[in-house]
Amino acid sequence: MDIPFSYDYSNAVGSTCNPSGVVTDVKSAKFYRRYLLQKAMSVFKWDLPENWSKDYFLYTLYCTGRVAVINTKKYGVIPQQCGLAGYNVFYQPREVVIANPLLRIPKNPVIDVDCVVFKMEPDYGSVMDLVNYYAQMMALVSETMAVNVINSKLSYVFAVDNQQSAEAIKKAGDNLMSGKPFVVLDKKLFRDDGKVGMPFMENNLRNSYIANDLQITLDNLENSFAQDIGLPNANTDKKERMITDEVNANKLETFSRADMWLDGWKDSCRKIYDMFGAEISVDWRNGGDANETSDNVDSGSV
Repeated sequence: MDIPFSYDYSNAVGSTCNPSGVVTDVKSAKFYRRYLLQKAMSVFKWDLPENWSKDYFLYTLYCTGRVAVINTKKYGVIPQQCGLAGYNVFYQPREVVIANPLLRIPKNPVIDVDCVVFKMEPDYGSVMDLVNYYAQMMALVSETMAVNVINSKLSYVFAVDNQQSAEAIKKAGDNLMSGKPFVVLDKKLFRDDGKVGMPFMENNLRNSYIANDLQITLDNLENSFAQDIGLPNANTDKKERMITDEVNANKLETFSRADMWLDGWKDSCRKIYDMFGAEISVDWRNGGDANETSDNVDSGSV
């Protein structure tokens, strides 16, 4: 079993996530993945040097879990996607590996000697395991809701005794679903006495319609994700009347993990200033809500 305090742990558990054996629609999961990732990136506000690409820095940090800041002769102090190499006495990575064809680096930069590393998690893992989990679950709920709404458009189940009648009913149903104002029934559906020969069973739409419940489930999943990444959330799964202690407990749980990220990033900001003289800062985007729940959150400037 991999040990969490070793950075190899992130490679074992952080790169993949399959919350269920159900395969969800790829496009739906991709939609929620992009939405949740951008939502996670919106929690904090960064003040970066003008020559940095903010998108490159943030997507590298959040998606790979780490980004190295190095000093180059041609481009100055810049962030770079990196791999990890070596061990120190505490089983932490000793060096970073940077593969960029535009940069000539004679050797791997040593962490905290030649470079500074921003890391997302203590084990150098990314936030993508969290994003992928909620994206797949939300996609699954969304697909289920869409199917339930479609199935609620018709309240009858027909019984036929041959394939020709079944195809005729399917064709009529397709025409109705497409919004055509007039639908002509095939003569195969009529008996010899001229009456429609397709018995049906009425469905109770009120009992089978669960789209409203699924929407609540979808909202609760998004609120749970928001709580995990440090965003104030509606907490709709709680009872209507909440005491003050319950509200405060939810706020503390919301900001506890994000506080850990912020503390590590601020420490890296100070190291960059000491090593390269570059000024970088990070803080809560909505500082008021965060400061109410955490007394150790400062401005983040160095």
